[in-house]
Amino acid sequence: MRKILSSPNGIAGTLLLIIVLSIALFGPWLAPFDPQQFHPRNRLEAPSLQFLLGTDQYGRDILSRILTGAPSTVFFGLGATALGVGVGSVIGVIAGVAGGRTDSLIMRLLDGLLAMPELLFTLLIVTFLGGGTGQALLAVAVTFTPGMARVARSSVLSVRTREYVLAAIARGESRTWIVFREVLPNALGPIIVEATIRVSFAIMIGATLGFLGLGAQPPSTEWGLMVSEARQFMFRNPWCVAIPGIAIAMTAMGFNLFGDALRDAFDPKRSR
Repeated sequence: MRKILSSPNGIAGTLLLIIVLSIALFGPWLAPFDPQQFHPRNRLEAPSLQFLLGTDQYGRDILSRILTGAPSTVFFGLGATALGVGVGSVIGVIAGVAGGRTDSLIMRLLDGLLAMPELLFTLLIVTFLGGGTGQALLAVAVTFTPGMARVARSSVLSVRTREYVLAAIARGESRTWIVFREVLPNALGPIIVEATIRVSFAIMIGATLGFLGLGAQPPSTEWGLMVSEARQFMFRNPWCVAIPGIAIAMTAMGFNLFGDALRDAFDPKRSR
């Protein structure tokens, strides 16, 4: 953390993450109104003392909806990334350790999946599975799996020929012991960095799916869905679109900046 906080990117990313994660954890209890409560006389109002961030087309308090929608948006990104990173890392480690034909077969299959753009691949999977938060999370995780497998494989290959691994082989240690005690602990750095950065992409893809109606469904307070529902009123009251859009951007930026600082901390030469 000392290395991360020594750079402007690290400080900015850490502060943004503290704010976003605090809102995600405590937001529903801090909401001043019921996020689904209608105020017909206060439709599409600008920010005021009563409604600090204004109201949407139904008179619902935008601040309350942002606070209650933070958990679904943030934890969607974390969950999708964790699942994709877990599966992809296992595949990449297997390919890197096995080598030979097994490695070639696995990577050729993954190369075919990587040839398709991530968003298009996600839309294809969601269209096949059907709309919904669970289906969208699974689609993003599947989309992330090939890229994470390649990162994990590259990291394992760079560690596999190090002196301490060769020494373990010379001592006659089993392959399982070598993988879990020598290879994996020293190959986790790039995987953790890539996972941190990918959370921001998962959040943006999840918001995109919500905007398109393929992710979270009404009456959810997911931020992408909020933008979708209010976009036809953006010229009358831009706040109802700008506020959730800014929240998505801040969250993605926080994870991205923190990931950049984490990458520099793992690679001092890059930071210089």
